[in-house]
This record gives sequence, C-alpha cells and structure tokens, in this order.
Amino acid sequence: MTSKLALQGVVFDWAGTIIDFGSLAPMGAFVQLFAKRGVTITIAQARVPMGLPKLAHIAQLGATPEIASQWQAVRGRAFSAADADALLIEFEPMSASAAIAHGDFIPGFLDTYEWLRANGIGVATTTGYTRKIMMPLIAMAEQAGFKPALVICCDDVEKSRPDPMGMQRCMQALGLSAAASVVKVDDTAPGLQEGINAGCWTVGVAASGNALGWSWDEWVAASEDERFEATCEAGQKLYDAGAHEVIDSVANLQLALSRIGARILAGETP
Repeated sequence: MTSKLALQGVVFDWAGTIIDFGSLAPMGAFVQLFAKRGVTITIAQARVPMGLPKLAHIAQLGATPEIASQWQAVRGRAFSAADADALLIEFEPMSASAAIAHGDFIPGFLDTYEWLRANGIGVATTTGYTRKIMMPLIAMAEQAGFKPALVICCDDVEKSRPDPMGMQRCMQALGLSAAASVVKVDDTAPGLQEGINAGCWTVGVAASGNALGWSWDEWVAASEDERFEATCEAGQKLYDAGAHEVIDSVANLQLALSRIGARILAGETP
C-alpha cells in the first residue's frame, strides 16, 4: 500500500479520465460546430488539441492547415481570434449537452475514490472544460457520490493547462505545499504537462482516454490482443508526453500509486 506520508493528494482530469470513457463527448460537438460553418473536420483532427482549454482548442483547430484552407475558401477570409471567441460561445451549450450524455463515471472510479479517501489521500480536479460546461457535470457527480475538494475549470485561472496554475490552486485547497506528494492523473499531453510543470508525479490513462478514443462497448468487445496492441500505442503517447506511470484506467490507479511510492522510497523525485 502507498505510504500516506509519501503521497497525500491526487488531482484528476475529468473527460476520458474519470467520466466519458473514450473522451467522446467533445468530438461530436467540435465536428458539428465547424460543420455549421460549412467546414468539415474529422474526429482525428478534433482529438489532436485535446486537453487544452476549449478556446485554445478551437483556435488550434482553426489554425490547422487543412481546416484553415477550408475556412478561407468557405468564409472568404482567414480564421481569426474573433472567430474562435464566437465559436466558443456556440460550443459551450453543445458541449454541455454532449458531456451530460457521456457523464457516466469510468468503471471502477468510485471504488478508487473511496480507497483514496479511506487512505487519507485528498482529491481535487482540473479540466479543459469551461465552468459553464462543467456546472451540470459537477452536480451530477455530487449526486453520484463524488465531491472533490476543488474543481478548477479552464476559465477559473488566468493561465490554464499546460500552465501549473490550476494544479497550484488544487494543492492549496488540499492544504499541500510539497508538489512531490501530489499525483496528476490525466489522459492528454496538456493535462499531464500541467502536473509536470507543477512539480508533481503524473499518471496517464491509456484505455479510457483521448489517446485511444474507444467507447466502453468497443473496449469490452475487443480481444485481449487488440486491447494490448491499442493500449501500447496509446500508452507510448502518454509516456512521450511525460507520464511517470501509465495505466489502462483509474480502476488501476492503486497499482500506479504503489509504484510511485516505491520510486519515492528509492529516492526518486518527479
């Protein structure tokens, strides 16, 4: 079991990490958002900036060469910051609806949450979703038994992920000053880098998140060989993004925390 003295806090991401297996909710919303402007984007393109604050995500999509050229052809001008602002306003209610539809917890998360609480490990969260998108999700999560010490949305801080500001706010809420006693759990590069930039340990989730992008039904239907091959590729992306440990989903978090605890005892630091 992980030492309570070694690890005292865990900060979770939301979509693809504790809810929405496969991080599916934002994808359809992004595709629809651009389609309404006569611009076609693919799910694969929509996934590339995942983990960034949603305004930055939209701006990065608009700057993607294939999308930018379509926008120029259809709209008669280059994609601009004002376009990103306008699309975010339209995106928020679309995304909130999609997020609620995909708001079920990742299987095993509530058991992991209860284990953390039983072991005196504090829990907080950050997300690339805006506060408007998150409000109904937070309420749903509380009704289901999850009430973290703090939820930091991308627009709650001056600089969101990969900046560490959200992590720092979480550590303050948990009463923790030692970053090396905190673990960030996330399914995207910007979310992991948020933890790294705060000086924390990081755990990537390969099967349930954006790196793989499978639904729960697809995961259950796949063979062991198919799962292994897919998660190896997804896991490598997370290691490349700086994850200290990679697991399939939060259901396996105890194992990752145990490994980190052993690394701490061996003298390692984040």
